[in-house]
Amino acid sequence: MKYLIYTIIFLAVAFIGISIRSINLDNLMEGDSGNAMIVIAASLCVIVLMAILLVSRTISKKHD
Repeated sequence: MKYLIYTIIFLAVAFIGISIRSINLDNLMEGDSGNAMIVIAASLCVIVLMAILLVSRTISKKHD
């Protein structure tokens, strides 16, 4: 499970990297730039959720 979480985090970082390349700074919320901003926000949420899952699993293992 731990490796799956790290793989998901790596894929989220990869999506952020790909999306940054398609951002047009003149029109941030139009066309492909808008889609890229949504993907970046979603990927950041995934990273935060996976970090919370890792911490909660660590706490759970220490508690038992």
